[in-house]
Amino acid sequence: MRKVVFSLAIILCSTLAGAQGRIVCDESCDIDSAADHNGTAGYAVVSPVGYGTVPMIQQAPRLNTLSGKTIAVVGVSFMTSVTHPEIKRLILENYPDAKVLLLDEIGAAGVYPAPGITRKAKEDFQRKLLEMKVDAVISGNGGCGLCTPKETGSCIAAEYLGIPSVIIAGPGFADQARYTALNNGVPVMRVAEYPGAFAAQTQDELIRNTREITWPQIVDALTRPISEEELKAGISADHGDLRDDVFFGTLDEIDAYFKEMNWSDGLPIVPPTFERVQEFLRFTDRKWDETVAVLPIAHRNTTVWHVAVNGVMAGCKPEYMPILIAMTQAMGGPDFRRTLASTHAWIPYSWLNGPVARQLGIDSGQGQINEKANIAIGRFMNLALMNLAGYYVKQDRMGTFGYPMSWCMVEDDAACLRVGWKPYHVRNGYNINESTVTTGSTLLWGNNMAPSTTDPQKVMELLAWDISERCQFALGSGRQYTFRTILMTEPVAAILASKYRSPEALDKALVQNSRRPVKERAFANYYANPGSAKDGGEHTLRQYTGHIRKDEGGKMTPTAPWYDSPESEQMTIPTMKQGMTAYLITGDAARNKVQTMPGGGYSTIAIELPKDWDKLVAELGYQPIEEFYLR
Repeated sequence: MRKVVFSLAIILCSTLAGAQGRIVCDESCDIDSAADHNGTAGYAVVSPVGYGTVPMIQQAPRLNTLSGKTIAVVGVSFMTSVTHPEIKRLILENYPDAKVLLLDEIGAAGVYPAPGITRKAKEDFQRKLLEMKVDAVISGNGGCGLCTPKETGSCIAAEYLGIPSVIIAGPGFADQARYTALNNGVPVMRVAEYPGAFAAQTQDELIRNTREITWPQIVDALTRPISEEELKAGISADHGDLRDDVFFGTLDEIDAYFKEMNWSDGLPIVPPTFERVQEFLRFTDRKWDETVAVLPIAHRNTTVWHVAVNGVMAGCKPEYMPILIAMTQAMGGPDFRRTLASTHAWIPYSWLNGPVARQLGIDSGQGQINEKANIAIGRFMNLALMNLAGYYVKQDRMGTFGYPMSWCMVEDDAACLRVGWKPYHVRNGYNINESTVTTGSTLLWGNNMAPSTTDPQKVMELLAWDISERCQFALGSGRQYTFRTILMTEPVAAILASKYRSPEALDKALVQNSRRPVKERAFANYYANPGSAKDGGEHTLRQYTGHIRKDEGGKMTPTAPWYDSPESEQMTIPTMKQGMTAYLITGDAARNKVQTMPGGGYSTIAIELPKDWDKLVAELGYQPIEEFYLR
């Protein structure tokens, strides 16, 4: 039976607030809304967060001393070539009978795999830890949103074997390391915090800070017993029916409580009452407690109920429920979520294909991401990343400057047919009258290009130039290849389609033409490397340019028409691979615009409608879905 369950803190708050006229409910209270003595409406609301699925391990005792121990110092991120040899020197200086193993001797685990996933690097690392009788693991350096979980993975792998560990992380990444471990079943992860940004310090500063600040923390982390307070902070019990009410209050009080619990993105929410959630459940044939997904990084069991709760909070309409379920499933795709923790702030977004978007009036035209339906669905993704997947700003989403709100777009399938191209979902194996949702991410938004020519060759060249300028990270300093989404309005697509009979044909031409000079790429990757600094290292820039030319497929090619150069040829590298780019026809059909969005990969899921869908939506004034089919 559903009931109201309030924590002691909430009950005390309610009691203290009683003098100001707030209703005080005890455990027998079973109401969803009422009014306080001043006539202000109050609501009983449910939780948007699922229960964790990863059981906590019992960690081994910490070491009494490092004397005589075998210690692995591993990791490849952020200046480990300087810090790790210094850590080895400090260990042997203070504990001459200890043995130190570095990365090239024992390897590393990499990102710890989700439950049910096998990863060879983790298994090999754990096998070597046992074979070499390692007593402790020191891993680092955690200095970005993607490398911190990667380096924490070696510590998690060690803790599962009963080997004490410590992760070295820069300011702002300590909590990420702790929560990464907690999400993977390790209740207490010790962190030695390094002062400052690793790659922005000189070699002398790195050595001095490692010796004076990081080293004492490492010794303490490996030798101080784990306290009851640390364990209590890491282990929590999950009890009760998912549908139990967790709070009662006015709109302002609910808003404040959800912000305090980290269940809100900071904007006002629609109170998720039992009745509102139940209304969403009408629009799916799935049972309320059926698992939709177990989403990394928190590995929480996300049920149909939790999807509905977050849909209510986001301001979605109940009839969006099939879209929200499919979106939740799509968020589990590894290519989509792999980048989300990064300091480079990949912005998650989605797009829809198929008749459901047209039936429900979800916009594909001018200003679409600002339309009410699109905004609400975009906000659902924002809340789902927090409450369903466990991504929190400053904890697991580490964008240096933060994130814009997620958004939702719609491809204009009819426009695709008018220009002679298949829509995105059809190119990926779906029927044109199936409905799908695709999740993706981007490193930028806006700053679109307006081709002012009707020559399809020149439009393709403009696109190739745009793509070569928009690689991974500013200046193209990251990986050579990245996923991209190319948005184009129908007039631009029609020009391109007159020569390129399919998006695949266009993709092939762009792969051949989107290249950049080796010197540009080398300069960017050398002086703006997203990881360790290379400035002052053993390789000169000239030597590094040769390395880029060799490793990234450099060759002499005709000088691109957009380079004002007397040279007929240049040494260039490719910036695209076939099959990594999504081409969508969408947006203002009265304008000639293209938007190139480099980012992460994609995950596409079919939207599953309930068997009585047309009857349900007819009650709300919608026409039957077949009226929105394309033939």
